[in-house]
Amino acid sequence: MNGIWNVVIRDGALFGYAVLALIAAISYFLGCFNGAVIVSKYILRDDVRTHGSGNAGLTNFYRTFGGPLTAVVILCDVLKAVAALLIGAGIFSSLHGSPILGKYWAGLFCLLGHMFPCMFKFKGGKGILSGGTIALMIDWRIALVVWGGFLILALITRYVSLGSLWAGASFPFVSWYCYPHPLIVVLAFLCGGLVVWQHRANIKRLLSGTENKFSLHHKKEGGT
Repeated sequence: MNGIWNVVIRDGALFGYAVLALIAAISYFLGCFNGAVIVSKYILRDDVRTHGSGNAGLTNFYRTFGGPLTAVVILCDVLKAVAALLIGAGIFSSLHGSPILGKYWAGLFCLLGHMFPCMFKFKGGKGILSGGTIALMIDWRIALVVWGGFLILALITRYVSLGSLWAGASFPFVSWYCYPHPLIVVLAFLCGGLVVWQHRANIKRLLSGTENKFSLHHKKEGGT
């Protein structure tokens, strides 16, 4: 599991850290391709971040615009996470490191890119779709807990944000159960913590009873 860190010792710290930095940079850059912003700003010519909750996420995009272009947003956010994790796992494996650790490392920076995209003034989404893809790419058991809880809570309560909070909060703990390695646990808590932090406004609205419930009919107001 410590393969990549052994590379730092074996081949020199400069080389090892350069590899980590390269994966981080590629993953962050991929994460910056926010589907909701790209589609709304450059195709619809109406930035999604100026509507509803102001969030550049799938839910706010659907509530604001709806339509078949929602599928393009989904595809973009899924594919960038898939690409980042495949690259991270591939590079780690080539250096005799753990592909799982490579996925967590790449996943963290992909989420950072999605949430804080440098090309869009660091104002991105909350990482649920990309985060859910990351969970699925890492381990089906983790995806089952994360996605299962998300769907159950979202369907029963119609609060997408409540399901999202479950996804972010449960990710590090189920990761800890499946891969009880210190480095993985730290990365998992950082990933899950970012998702929860991005939903801090939703937490306030949930507690005050003002959070919007999800509807299949899109509308140009509030949301997650």
